Amino acid sequence: MKTQEQWIELKNNLNIENRAYINGEYSAALTGQTIPVVNPATDEIFTEIARCQNEDVDLAVSYARQAFQSGQWSESSPAHRKAVLKQFADLIDQNQEELALLETLDTGKPISHSFSTDIPGAASALRWYAEAIDKVYGEVAPTEKDVHAFISHQPIGVVAAVVPWNFPLWLACWKLGPALAAGNSVILKPSEKSSLTAIFLGQLASQAGLPTGVFQVITGFGHEAGDALAKHQDVDCIAFTGSTRIAGQLMVRSGESNLKRVFAEAGGKNANIVFEDCDDLDRVAAETAAGCFYNQGEVCVAATRLLVHESIKEQFIEKVIQASKAFTPKDPMDPSSSMGALIDQDHKSKVLEYISLGESEGANVRCGGDVDGQGAFVSPTILDNVDNKMRVAQEEIFGPVLCVIPFKDEAQAIEIANDSKYGLGAALWSSNINRVHRVAKRLQAGSVWVNNYNEGDMTVPFGGFKMSGNGRDKSLHAIEKFTETKTTWIRLHP
Repeated sequence: MKTQEQWIELKNNLNIENRAYINGEYSAALTGQTIPVVNPATDEIFTEIARCQNEDVDLAVSYARQAFQSGQWSESSPAHRKAVLKQFADLIDQNQEELALLETLDTGKPISHSFSTDIPGAASALRWYAEAIDKVYGEVAPTEKDVHAFISHQPIGVVAAVVPWNFPLWLACWKLGPALAAGNSVILKPSEKSSLTAIFLGQLASQAGLPTGVFQVITGFGHEAGDALAKHQDVDCIAFTGSTRIAGQLMVRSGESNLKRVFAEAGGKNANIVFEDCDDLDRVAAETAAGCFYNQGEVCVAATRLLVHESIKEQFIEKVIQASKAFTPKDPMDPSSSMGALIDQDHKSKVLEYISLGESEGANVRCGGDVDGQGAFVSPTILDNVDNKMRVAQEEIFGPVLCVIPFKDEAQAIEIANDSKYGLGAALWSSNINRVHRVAKRLQAGSVWVNNYNEGDMTVPFGGFKMSGNGRDKSLHAIEKFTETKTTWIRLHP
Protein backbone atom coordinates (compact mmCIF):
# COMPACT_ATOMS: atom_id res chain seq x y z
CA MET A 1 0.00 0.00 0.00
CA LYS A 2 1.34 3.40 -0.98
CA THR A 3 1.63 6.24 1.51
CA GLN A 4 -0.69 9.23 1.26
CA GLU A 5 2.10 11.25 -0.35
CA GLN A 6 2.68 8.51 -2.94
CA TRP A 7 -1.03 8.35 -3.78
CA ILE A 8 -1.09 12.13 -4.23
CA GLU A 9 1.96 11.92 -6.48
CA LEU A 10 0.25 9.25 -8.58
CA LYS A 11 -2.85 11.46 -8.78
CA ASN A 12 -0.80 14.44 -9.96
CA ASN A 13 0.73 12.36 -12.75
CA LEU A 14 -2.52 10.67 -13.74
CA ASN A 15 -3.64 10.86 -17.36
CA ILE A 16 -7.40 10.35 -17.11
CA GLU A 17 -9.29 8.90 -20.07
CA ASN A 18 -12.76 10.46 -19.98
CA ARG A 19 -14.41 9.52 -23.28
CA ALA A 20 -16.93 6.78 -24.01
CA TYR A 21 -15.67 3.47 -25.39
CA ILE A 22 -17.60 2.54 -28.52
CA ASN A 23 -16.72 -0.17 -31.04
CA GLY A 24 -13.17 -0.56 -29.83
CA GLU A 25 -12.31 3.14 -29.70
CA TYR A 26 -12.52 6.00 -27.24
CA SER A 27 -14.72 8.76 -28.59
CA ALA A 28 -16.44 11.93 -27.46
CA ALA A 29 -20.22 12.17 -27.45
CA LEU A 30 -21.59 13.00 -30.89
CA THR A 31 -22.90 16.31 -29.56
CA GLY A 32 -19.52 17.11 -28.00
CA GLN A 33 -21.22 17.72 -24.66
CA THR A 34 -19.60 16.72 -21.36
CA ILE A 35 -20.46 16.32 -17.67
CA PRO A 36 -18.11 17.67 -14.97
CA VAL A 37 -16.65 15.14 -12.54
CA VAL A 38 -16.35 16.33 -8.93
CA ASN A 39 -14.10 14.86 -6.26
CA PRO A 40 -16.55 14.61 -3.33
CA ALA A 41 -13.77 14.86 -0.74
CA THR A 42 -12.58 18.25 -2.02
CA ASP A 43 -15.53 19.55 -4.11
CA GLU A 44 -13.11 20.19 -7.00
CA ILE A 45 -13.90 19.46 -10.64
CA PHE A 46 -10.98 17.39 -11.89
CA THR A 47 -12.18 16.13 -15.30
CA GLU A 48 -15.24 15.78 -17.52
CA ILE A 49 -16.89 12.77 -19.13
CA ALA A 50 -18.76 12.38 -22.39
CA ARG A 51 -22.48 13.13 -22.17
CA CYS A 52 -23.79 10.41 -24.46
CA GLN A 53 -27.38 10.52 -25.65
CA ASN A 54 -29.73 8.71 -28.04
CA GLU A 55 -27.49 8.84 -31.10
CA ASP A 56 -24.48 7.49 -29.21
CA VAL A 57 -26.60 4.69 -27.75
CA ASP A 58 -27.94 3.79 -31.20
CA LEU A 59 -24.37 3.46 -32.49
CA ALA A 60 -23.24 1.32 -29.56
CA VAL A 61 -26.25 -0.98 -29.83
CA SER A 62 -25.76 -1.44 -33.57
CA TYR A 63 -22.10 -2.36 -33.04
CA ALA A 64 -23.02 -4.70 -30.20
CA ARG A 65 -25.59 -6.43 -32.41
CA GLN A 66 -23.12 -6.78 -35.28
CA ALA A 67 -20.56 -8.28 -32.94
CA PHE A 68 -23.11 -10.71 -31.55
CA GLN A 69 -24.35 -11.77 -35.00
CA SER A 70 -20.81 -12.36 -36.21
CA GLY A 71 -20.42 -15.16 -33.69
CA GLN A 72 -16.80 -14.24 -33.04
CA TRP A 73 -17.60 -14.19 -29.32
CA SER A 74 -21.12 -15.56 -28.99
CA GLU A 75 -20.23 -18.78 -30.81
CA SER A 76 -16.63 -19.09 -29.65
CA SER A 77 -15.56 -22.12 -27.65
CA PRO A 78 -15.92 -22.09 -23.87
CA ALA A 79 -12.15 -22.56 -23.63
CA HIS A 80 -11.55 -19.39 -25.65
CA ARG A 81 -13.99 -17.28 -23.66
CA LYS A 82 -12.49 -18.61 -20.45
CA ALA A 83 -8.96 -17.64 -21.48
CA VAL A 84 -10.00 -14.13 -22.53
CA LEU A 85 -11.96 -13.40 -19.36
CA LYS A 86 -9.12 -14.68 -17.18
CA GLN A 87 -6.78 -12.33 -19.03
CA PHE A 88 -9.29 -9.52 -18.52
CA ALA A 89 -9.24 -10.20 -14.77
CA ASP A 90 -5.44 -10.35 -14.74
CA LEU A 91 -5.24 -6.94 -16.41
CA ILE A 92 -7.48 -5.45 -13.72
CA ASP A 93 -5.08 -6.80 -11.12
CA GLN A 94 -2.11 -5.41 -13.01
CA ASN A 95 -3.69 -1.94 -13.04
CA GLN A 96 -4.94 -2.12 -9.46
CA GLU A 97 -3.33 1.10 -8.24
CA GLU A 98 -4.60 3.33 -11.03
CA LEU A 99 -8.09 1.82 -10.89
CA ALA A 100 -8.21 2.20 -7.10
CA LEU A 101 -7.15 5.83 -7.35
CA LEU A 102 -9.79 6.58 -9.98
CA GLU A 103 -12.45 4.91 -7.82
CA THR A 104 -11.51 6.99 -4.79
CA LEU A 105 -11.31 10.27 -6.71
CA ASP A 106 -14.72 9.56 -8.26
CA THR A 107 -16.63 8.34 -5.20
CA GLY A 108 -14.82 9.67 -2.12
CA LYS A 109 -14.37 6.20 -0.63
CA PRO A 110 -11.16 5.43 1.29
CA ILE A 111 -8.22 4.50 -0.93
CA SER A 112 -7.51 1.54 1.34
CA HIS A 113 -10.95 0.11 0.54
CA SER A 114 -10.66 0.75 -3.20
CA PHE A 115 -7.23 -0.84 -3.33
CA SER A 116 -7.74 -3.82 -1.03
CA THR A 117 -11.39 -4.68 -1.67
CA ASP A 118 -13.18 -3.06 -4.63
CA ILE A 119 -10.63 -3.58 -7.40
CA PRO A 120 -9.55 -7.11 -6.34
CA GLY A 121 -13.25 -7.95 -5.93
CA ALA A 122 -13.93 -6.86 -9.51
CA ALA A 123 -11.09 -9.02 -10.86
CA SER A 124 -12.22 -11.94 -8.72
CA ALA A 125 -15.77 -11.73 -10.10
CA LEU A 126 -14.55 -11.89 -13.70
CA ARG A 127 -12.15 -14.71 -12.87
CA TRP A 128 -14.86 -16.72 -11.12
CA TYR A 129 -17.15 -16.58 -14.14
CA ALA A 130 -14.28 -17.37 -16.48
CA GLU A 131 -13.72 -20.57 -14.53
CA ALA A 132 -17.46 -21.32 -14.55
CA ILE A 133 -17.85 -21.17 -18.33
CA ASP A 134 -16.98 -24.79 -19.01
CA LYS A 135 -18.78 -26.12 -15.95
CA VAL A 136 -22.35 -25.28 -16.92
CA TYR A 137 -24.16 -28.10 -18.71
CA GLY A 138 -27.46 -28.57 -20.49
CA GLU A 139 -30.05 -31.21 -19.63
CA VAL A 140 -31.72 -34.20 -21.20
CA ALA A 141 -35.43 -34.50 -20.44
CA PRO A 142 -36.98 -37.81 -19.22
CA THR A 143 -39.27 -38.28 -22.21
CA GLU A 144 -41.12 -41.20 -23.77
CA LYS A 145 -39.43 -43.90 -25.82
CA ASP A 146 -38.16 -42.84 -29.25
CA VAL A 147 -37.83 -39.18 -28.24
CA HIS A 148 -34.64 -37.36 -27.44
CA ALA A 149 -35.35 -33.95 -25.87
CA PHE A 150 -32.57 -31.76 -24.60
CA ILE A 151 -32.49 -28.34 -22.97
CA SER A 152 -29.72 -25.95 -23.89
CA HIS A 153 -28.84 -22.36 -23.06
CA GLN A 154 -27.69 -19.82 -25.60
CA PRO A 155 -26.68 -16.18 -25.14
CA ILE A 156 -29.55 -13.73 -25.06
CA GLY A 157 -27.92 -11.11 -27.33
CA VAL A 158 -27.26 -7.47 -26.41
CA VAL A 159 -27.13 -6.79 -22.68
CA ALA A 160 -27.12 -3.32 -21.10
CA ALA A 161 -25.51 -3.32 -17.66
CA VAL A 162 -26.58 -0.23 -15.72
CA VAL A 163 -24.62 0.12 -12.50
CA PRO A 164 -24.55 2.54 -9.52
CA TRP A 165 -21.96 4.81 -7.99
CA ASN A 166 -21.34 3.14 -4.62
CA PHE A 167 -19.21 0.19 -5.86
CA PRO A 168 -18.75 1.17 -9.52
CA LEU A 169 -16.23 -1.37 -10.83
CA TRP A 170 -17.06 -4.22 -8.47
CA LEU A 171 -20.79 -4.25 -9.22
CA ALA A 172 -20.08 -3.75 -12.93
CA CYS A 173 -18.07 -6.97 -12.92
CA TRP A 174 -20.88 -8.80 -11.13
CA LYS A 175 -22.84 -8.12 -14.35
CA LEU A 176 -20.02 -8.36 -16.89
CA GLY A 177 -18.77 -11.71 -15.62
CA PRO A 178 -21.88 -13.83 -16.26
CA ALA A 179 -23.07 -11.80 -19.27
CA LEU A 180 -19.77 -12.13 -21.13
CA ALA A 181 -19.25 -15.71 -19.97
CA ALA A 182 -22.57 -16.64 -21.58
CA GLY A 183 -21.44 -15.13 -24.90
CA ASN A 184 -23.37 -11.86 -24.99
CA SER A 185 -22.37 -8.41 -26.21
CA VAL A 186 -22.45 -5.99 -23.27
CA ILE A 187 -22.89 -2.22 -23.10
CA LEU A 188 -21.87 -0.90 -19.69
CA LYS A 189 -23.64 2.24 -18.50
CA PRO A 190 -21.97 3.53 -15.32
CA SER A 191 -23.42 6.29 -13.18
CA GLU A 192 -22.50 9.77 -14.36
CA LYS A 193 -21.08 10.24 -10.84
CA SER A 194 -18.59 7.36 -11.12
CA SER A 195 -17.63 6.51 -14.70
CA LEU A 196 -13.84 6.59 -14.71
CA THR A 197 -13.06 2.95 -13.85
CA ALA A 198 -15.67 1.76 -16.35
CA ILE A 199 -14.04 3.87 -19.05
CA PHE A 200 -10.63 2.44 -18.09
CA LEU A 201 -12.03 -1.08 -18.64
CA GLY A 202 -12.36 -0.38 -22.36
CA GLN A 203 -8.64 -0.53 -23.05
CA LEU A 204 -8.27 -3.59 -20.80
CA ALA A 205 -11.03 -5.42 -22.68
CA SER A 206 -9.23 -4.78 -25.96
CA GLN A 207 -5.89 -5.92 -24.52
CA ALA A 208 -7.53 -9.07 -23.15
CA GLY A 209 -8.79 -10.05 -26.58
CA LEU A 210 -12.51 -9.28 -26.45
CA PRO A 211 -13.64 -8.73 -30.06
CA THR A 212 -14.56 -5.20 -31.12
CA GLY A 213 -18.13 -4.35 -30.18
CA VAL A 214 -18.52 -7.09 -27.58
CA PHE A 215 -17.78 -4.71 -24.72
CA GLN A 216 -18.59 -0.99 -24.83
CA VAL A 217 -18.99 1.81 -22.30
CA ILE A 218 -21.63 4.50 -22.68
CA THR A 219 -21.30 7.40 -20.25
CA GLY A 220 -23.91 10.03 -19.48
CA PHE A 221 -27.00 10.78 -17.44
CA GLY A 222 -29.47 8.06 -16.55
CA HIS A 223 -32.42 10.00 -17.91
CA GLU A 224 -30.64 10.34 -21.26
CA ALA A 225 -28.23 7.49 -22.04
CA GLY A 226 -29.76 5.09 -19.52
CA ASP A 227 -33.29 5.75 -20.71
CA ALA A 228 -32.23 5.34 -24.35
CA LEU A 229 -30.88 1.87 -23.54
CA ALA A 230 -34.00 0.95 -21.56
CA LYS A 231 -36.37 1.75 -24.41
CA HIS A 232 -34.15 0.52 -27.24
CA GLN A 233 -35.81 -2.10 -29.44
CA ASP A 234 -32.55 -3.94 -30.04
CA VAL A 235 -31.41 -4.32 -26.43
CA ASP A 236 -32.42 -7.75 -25.16
CA CYS A 237 -31.75 -7.42 -21.45
CA ILE A 238 -31.14 -4.78 -18.78
CA ALA A 239 -29.09 -5.80 -15.74
CA PHE A 240 -29.48 -3.08 -13.15
CA THR A 241 -28.36 -2.18 -9.65
CA GLY A 242 -29.71 1.02 -8.15
CA SER A 243 -32.79 2.55 -6.61
CA THR A 244 -36.23 0.95 -6.52
CA ARG A 245 -37.68 3.99 -8.31
CA ILE A 246 -35.38 3.59 -11.31
CA ALA A 247 -35.90 -0.18 -11.34
CA GLY A 248 -39.61 0.47 -11.78
CA GLN A 249 -38.98 2.93 -14.60
CA LEU A 250 -36.83 0.37 -16.41
CA MET A 251 -39.63 -2.18 -16.23
CA VAL A 252 -42.07 0.35 -17.65
CA ARG A 253 -39.66 1.05 -20.52
CA SER A 254 -39.38 -2.68 -21.17
CA GLY A 255 -43.15 -2.96 -21.47
CA GLU A 256 -43.30 0.05 -23.77
CA SER A 257 -40.63 -1.34 -26.10
CA ASN A 258 -39.67 -4.97 -26.77
CA LEU A 259 -40.35 -6.71 -23.43
CA LYS A 260 -36.63 -6.89 -22.78
CA ARG A 261 -35.78 -8.70 -19.60
CA VAL A 262 -35.07 -6.45 -16.64
CA PHE A 263 -33.12 -7.92 -13.75
CA ALA A 264 -32.94 -5.37 -10.96
CA GLU A 265 -31.16 -5.33 -7.62
CA ALA A 266 -32.79 -2.37 -5.94
CA GLY A 267 -33.07 -0.75 -2.53
CA GLY A 268 -33.00 -2.06 1.01
CA LYS A 269 -33.86 -1.16 4.59
CA ASN A 270 -32.24 -4.09 6.27
CA ALA A 271 -32.97 -5.35 9.77
CA ASN A 272 -30.13 -6.38 12.08
CA ILE A 273 -31.71 -8.21 15.04
CA VAL A 274 -29.77 -8.54 18.29
CA PHE A 275 -31.34 -10.92 20.81
CA GLU A 276 -30.59 -10.83 24.50
CA ASP A 277 -28.97 -14.29 24.38
CA CYS A 278 -26.24 -13.44 21.84
CA ASP A 279 -22.61 -13.95 22.79
CA ASP A 280 -19.88 -11.30 22.92
CA LEU A 281 -21.70 -7.98 22.66
CA ASP A 282 -18.45 -6.17 21.86
CA ARG A 283 -17.97 -8.20 18.68
CA VAL A 284 -21.64 -7.80 17.74
CA ALA A 285 -21.38 -4.04 18.25
CA ALA A 286 -18.29 -3.83 16.05
CA GLU A 287 -20.02 -5.74 13.24
CA THR A 288 -23.19 -3.69 13.70
CA ALA A 289 -21.22 -0.47 13.23
CA ALA A 290 -19.37 -1.86 10.21
CA GLY A 291 -22.61 -3.22 8.76
CA CYS A 292 -24.13 0.26 8.77
CA PHE A 293 -21.20 2.65 8.32
CA TYR A 294 -18.86 0.83 5.92
CA ASN A 295 -18.53 2.67 2.60
CA GLN A 296 -20.08 5.74 4.26
CA GLY A 297 -23.34 3.80 4.61
CA GLU A 298 -23.76 3.91 0.83
CA VAL A 299 -24.57 0.21 0.60
CA CYS A 300 -27.91 -1.22 -0.51
CA VAL A 301 -27.61 -4.03 2.02
CA ALA A 302 -26.35 -1.85 4.90
CA ALA A 303 -27.64 -2.80 8.35
CA THR A 304 -29.58 0.43 8.83
CA ARG A 305 -32.32 -0.83 11.19
CA LEU A 306 -30.92 -2.11 14.48
CA LEU A 307 -33.59 -4.15 16.25
CA VAL A 308 -32.31 -4.78 19.77
CA HIS A 309 -34.00 -6.50 22.68
CA GLU A 310 -35.17 -3.94 25.22
CA SER A 311 -33.31 -5.65 28.09
CA ILE A 312 -29.90 -4.93 26.55
CA LYS A 313 -30.67 -1.84 24.47
CA GLU A 314 -28.90 0.82 26.52
CA GLN A 315 -25.84 -1.31 27.15
CA PHE A 316 -25.60 -2.30 23.52
CA ILE A 317 -26.10 1.20 22.06
CA GLU A 318 -23.18 2.48 24.12
CA LYS A 319 -21.00 -0.25 22.65
CA VAL A 320 -22.13 0.62 19.11
CA ILE A 321 -21.37 4.30 19.74
CA GLN A 322 -17.84 3.34 20.77
CA ALA A 323 -17.48 1.05 17.74
CA SER A 324 -18.68 3.81 15.40
CA LYS A 325 -15.61 5.88 16.28
CA ALA A 326 -13.59 3.56 14.05
CA PHE A 327 -15.47 5.16 11.14
CA THR A 328 -14.65 8.80 11.83
CA PRO A 329 -14.56 10.61 8.44
CA LYS A 330 -11.09 11.31 7.16
CA ASP A 331 -9.31 12.25 3.93
CA PRO A 332 -9.93 9.21 1.68
CA MET A 333 -6.43 9.57 0.21
CA ASP A 334 -5.02 8.75 3.66
CA PRO A 335 -4.47 4.96 3.81
CA SER A 336 -5.51 4.97 7.47
CA SER A 337 -8.95 6.35 6.60
CA SER A 338 -11.87 3.94 7.13
CA MET A 339 -14.58 6.43 6.15
CA GLY A 340 -14.49 8.91 3.32
CA ALA A 341 -16.95 11.35 1.77
CA LEU A 342 -20.47 10.78 0.49
CA ILE A 343 -20.85 10.81 -3.28
CA ASP A 344 -21.62 14.56 -3.52
CA GLN A 345 -22.97 17.59 -1.72
CA ASP A 346 -26.54 16.97 -2.90
CA HIS A 347 -26.52 13.54 -1.34
CA LYS A 348 -24.99 14.91 1.85
CA SER A 349 -27.86 17.40 2.09
CA LYS A 350 -30.37 14.59 1.62
CA VAL A 351 -28.78 12.51 4.40
CA LEU A 352 -28.73 15.47 6.79
CA GLU A 353 -32.37 16.20 5.99
CA TYR A 354 -33.25 12.63 7.01
CA ILE A 355 -31.41 13.09 10.31
CA SER A 356 -33.42 16.25 10.98
CA LEU A 357 -36.60 14.44 9.96
CA GLY A 358 -35.85 11.66 12.43
CA GLU A 359 -35.50 14.20 15.21
CA SER A 360 -38.75 15.89 14.24
CA GLU A 361 -40.48 12.49 14.31
CA GLY A 362 -39.30 11.89 17.87
CA ALA A 363 -36.00 10.04 17.55
CA ASN A 364 -32.94 11.02 19.58
CA VAL A 365 -29.54 11.63 17.95
CA ARG A 366 -27.03 9.76 20.09
CA CYS A 367 -24.00 10.63 17.97
CA GLY A 368 -22.91 11.88 14.56
CA GLY A 369 -24.20 14.34 12.01
CA ASP A 370 -22.73 17.05 9.86
CA VAL A 371 -19.01 17.57 9.36
CA ASP A 372 -18.18 21.23 8.73
CA GLY A 373 -15.77 22.29 6.03
CA GLN A 374 -14.88 21.15 2.56
CA GLY A 375 -16.13 17.87 1.15
CA ALA A 376 -19.32 15.81 1.45
CA PHE A 377 -18.53 14.31 4.86
CA VAL A 378 -21.10 13.06 7.40
CA SER A 379 -20.18 11.33 10.66
CA PRO A 380 -21.72 7.99 11.67
CA THR A 381 -25.12 8.88 13.10
CA ILE A 382 -27.23 6.85 15.54
CA LEU A 383 -30.93 7.65 15.93
CA ASP A 384 -32.33 6.09 19.10
CA ASN A 385 -35.95 5.29 20.04
CA VAL A 386 -37.06 5.03 16.44
CA ASP A 387 -40.52 3.68 15.72
CA ASN A 388 -40.64 1.44 12.66
CA LYS A 389 -43.48 3.54 11.23
CA MET A 390 -41.23 6.61 10.99
CA ARG A 391 -39.99 7.61 7.56
CA VAL A 392 -36.37 7.19 8.66
CA ALA A 393 -37.17 3.52 9.37
CA GLN A 394 -39.11 2.92 6.16
CA GLU A 395 -37.17 4.88 3.52
CA GLU A 396 -33.70 4.12 2.24
CA ILE A 397 -31.39 6.94 3.37
CA PHE A 398 -28.25 5.46 1.77
CA GLY A 399 -25.91 7.11 4.22
CA PRO A 400 -24.31 6.54 7.63
CA VAL A 401 -27.53 6.63 9.66
CA LEU A 402 -28.46 3.82 12.05
CA CYS A 403 -32.03 3.59 13.34
CA VAL A 404 -32.36 1.84 16.72
CA ILE A 405 -35.71 0.09 17.30
CA PRO A 406 -36.35 -1.83 20.56
CA PHE A 407 -38.40 -5.04 20.68
CA LYS A 408 -39.94 -7.14 23.47
CA ASP A 409 -39.83 -10.68 22.12
CA GLU A 410 -39.02 -12.86 19.13
CA ALA A 411 -42.43 -12.49 17.49
CA GLN A 412 -42.28 -8.70 17.63
CA ALA A 413 -38.74 -8.69 16.24
CA ILE A 414 -39.86 -10.72 13.22
CA GLU A 415 -42.92 -8.53 12.72
CA ILE A 416 -40.85 -5.33 12.76
CA ALA A 417 -38.15 -6.78 10.51
CA ASN A 418 -40.68 -7.81 7.87
CA ASP A 419 -42.67 -4.57 8.11
CA SER A 420 -40.90 -3.02 5.13
CA LYS A 421 -41.47 -2.75 1.40
CA TYR A 422 -37.89 -3.99 1.00
CA GLY A 423 -36.45 -7.47 1.46
CA LEU A 424 -32.79 -7.42 0.50
CA GLY A 425 -30.90 -8.54 3.60
CA ALA A 426 -31.38 -9.28 7.29
CA ALA A 427 -29.30 -10.60 10.16
CA LEU A 428 -29.84 -12.07 13.59
CA TRP A 429 -27.56 -12.61 16.55
CA SER A 430 -28.35 -15.40 19.00
CA SER A 431 -26.68 -18.37 20.68
CA ASN A 432 -29.95 -20.36 20.63
CA ILE A 433 -29.87 -22.72 17.65
CA ASN A 434 -33.62 -23.26 17.69
CA ARG A 435 -34.26 -19.52 17.63
CA VAL A 436 -31.73 -19.08 14.83
CA HIS A 437 -33.58 -21.50 12.57
CA ARG A 438 -37.04 -20.27 13.52
CA VAL A 439 -36.27 -16.62 12.87
CA ALA A 440 -34.10 -17.08 9.76
CA LYS A 441 -36.87 -19.07 8.11
CA ARG A 442 -39.43 -16.33 8.70
CA LEU A 443 -37.37 -13.31 7.67
CA GLN A 444 -38.44 -11.98 4.26
CA ALA A 445 -35.02 -11.28 2.74
CA GLY A 446 -32.87 -12.60 -0.07
CA SER A 447 -29.88 -12.98 2.26
CA VAL A 448 -30.06 -13.81 5.97
CA TRP A 449 -26.89 -13.73 8.05
CA VAL A 450 -26.61 -15.48 11.38
CA ASN A 451 -24.04 -14.22 13.91
CA ASN A 452 -22.31 -12.17 11.19
CA TYR A 453 -23.24 -9.37 8.84
CA ASN A 454 -22.93 -9.37 5.04
CA GLU A 455 -20.42 -12.19 4.71
CA GLY A 456 -20.33 -14.12 1.44
CA ASP A 457 -18.44 -14.72 -1.78
CA MET A 458 -19.04 -15.40 -5.47
CA THR A 459 -20.43 -18.89 -4.78
CA VAL A 460 -23.71 -17.62 -3.30
CA PRO A 461 -26.49 -15.62 -5.02
CA PHE A 462 -27.29 -12.05 -4.03
CA GLY A 463 -30.61 -10.29 -4.50
CA GLY A 464 -33.83 -9.45 -2.75
CA PHE A 465 -37.49 -10.10 -2.06
CA LYS A 466 -40.35 -7.65 -2.55
CA MET A 467 -39.32 -4.18 -3.81
CA SER A 468 -35.63 -4.95 -3.42
CA GLY A 469 -35.74 -6.39 -6.91
CA ASN A 470 -35.67 -9.62 -8.87
CA GLY A 471 -33.08 -11.93 -10.37
CA ARG A 472 -29.78 -12.64 -8.66
CA ASP A 473 -26.19 -11.49 -8.96
CA LYS A 474 -23.25 -13.82 -8.23
CA SER A 475 -23.08 -17.63 -8.34
CA LEU A 476 -24.13 -19.90 -11.20
CA HIS A 477 -27.68 -18.57 -10.79
CA ALA A 478 -26.58 -15.35 -12.49
CA ILE A 479 -25.37 -16.99 -15.71
CA GLU A 480 -28.77 -18.40 -16.63
CA LYS A 481 -30.46 -14.98 -16.56
CA PHE A 482 -28.21 -13.91 -19.45
CA THR A 483 -29.29 -16.84 -21.63
CA GLU A 484 -32.30 -18.07 -23.52
CA THR A 485 -33.46 -21.56 -22.58
CA LYS A 486 -34.13 -23.71 -25.63
CA THR A 487 -35.81 -27.12 -25.90
CA THR A 488 -34.90 -29.30 -28.87
CA TRP A 489 -37.31 -32.23 -29.33
CA ILE A 490 -36.21 -35.00 -31.66
CA ARG A 491 -38.51 -37.85 -32.73
CA LEU A 492 -36.44 -40.97 -33.35
CA HIS A 493 -37.63 -43.21 -36.15
CA PRO A 494 -36.55 -46.82 -36.65
